[in-house]
Amino acid sequence: MNQRLQQLLNYTRREFFQRAGMGVGGAALTSLLANDLLAKTPSGANPMAARESHFAPKAKNVIFLHMVGAPSHLDLYDAKPKLQELDGELVPDKLWEGLRLAFIREQPKLMGSPFAFKRQGEAGIPISELMPHLGSVSDELCMIHSLKTEHFNHAPAQLFFQTGFSRFGRPSLGSWVNYGLGSENSNLPGFVVLITGNVAGAGNSLWGSGFLPSIYQGVEFRSSGDPVLFLSNPKGMTGEDRKRIIDSVNHLNKVQLADIGDPEIATRINQYEMAYRMQSAVPELMDISGEPKHIHEQYGTQPGKASFANNCLLARRLVERGVRFVQLFDQGWDHHGNLAKGLKNKCKQVDQPIAALIQDLKQRGLLDDTLVVWGAEFGRTPMVQGDRKTPGRDHHKDAYTVWMAGGGVKRGFAFGKTDEIGFNVAENPMHVNDFHATLLHLLGMDHEQLTFKFQGLDMRITGVAGNVVPEIIA
Repeated sequence: MNQRLQQLLNYTRREFFQRAGMGVGGAALTSLLANDLLAKTPSGANPMAARESHFAPKAKNVIFLHMVGAPSHLDLYDAKPKLQELDGELVPDKLWEGLRLAFIREQPKLMGSPFAFKRQGEAGIPISELMPHLGSVSDELCMIHSLKTEHFNHAPAQLFFQTGFSRFGRPSLGSWVNYGLGSENSNLPGFVVLITGNVAGAGNSLWGSGFLPSIYQGVEFRSSGDPVLFLSNPKGMTGEDRKRIIDSVNHLNKVQLADIGDPEIATRINQYEMAYRMQSAVPELMDISGEPKHIHEQYGTQPGKASFANNCLLARRLVERGVRFVQLFDQGWDHHGNLAKGLKNKCKQVDQPIAALIQDLKQRGLLDDTLVVWGAEFGRTPMVQGDRKTPGRDHHKDAYTVWMAGGGVKRGFAFGKTDEIGFNVAENPMHVNDFHATLLHLLGMDHEQLTFKFQGLDMRITGVAGNVVPEIIA
């Protein structure tokens, strides 16, 4: 151990704070401000310890598939024969009057789907011809055709879908789950993020911890270089060297934690130790080359190449290892024009691996405990945007489709209904707040009890709203 580090370890607390530029008064203030945080940080110095849920859960893990840009539900899941009949007619005056859309400014014409729908499985759920593999597992799906959001621009809507609030600074759904339940794996983060394409417009706030201690934020795993940034040892440093430094730094951190009680110090301690353990756990996890040939064929994976298919297989490997929340973001679903070609291409990329993920989880006995969620920030309009030769659809917040599978939801079930052209919810509306409340309920958490005191208020992901939707729960 070098002389400078030994000198730091021998400081008294008074000397330490004086030399660090923090007087006793500053430390006292920090301590006072941290008291509420510490009181709400479960397990004290071990913030990621697994914790009991409020009641018996239906699911233990979540794999959340967010299609960034918002695919058209009207061309994938919500078949509308009447819209086909009215294709090319002006949208009715009563719908157009006072309507505000993201890009369409003049009264547009209605557009039926260019794709055929087929009733799939024993339940007869209509699914577009673009998703034939998903059709093969349709009896595992719980379709929600009546989701409503409050925003029609991407970044605010993405934030609202993932955090329950349209502005930056709020914890993501995965962070709330991480905070509420902790982790069952001490060698991997409790919340992992996998991305294909560009990062969504709202950025890393979509998996951020907001005002929760930062230990609960998502950790992005990358497809090239270090799977996690700075995971490898610097050149010339051995594992023993790194462990010795981590132990020494955390000794100082623990002294400061005992004096101040700031949960962010506990976060640093945990993250240093986790990073060391991940050096062996993460490379093994990310190397999918050892999976059997039939698994690669089932998912359509290509080891060594970044793809949504690879991320779906990694999601299964993560939940197998006890990772609580796995978030997949797939970019490229914003089809304002050339929808027929663009949507077809994107579906080719995701259809097979999503179906394979559901099949694989079921074959391994993991689907009952794993909730798979597919969705996006909003839906798409039943009216055309742009040139009729290469038409697209504009953003639509008032009605769209998401689906769930496994994890305690009804199988082969459809909830909610839109009107005959897919413009408004006609039956059983579900607000995003209700969606969050229901998802937490499936994990055994009461959304009204899952709170964190911030700025004098007991904050929660659903704010002052949200109701569990029991109709979709098995």
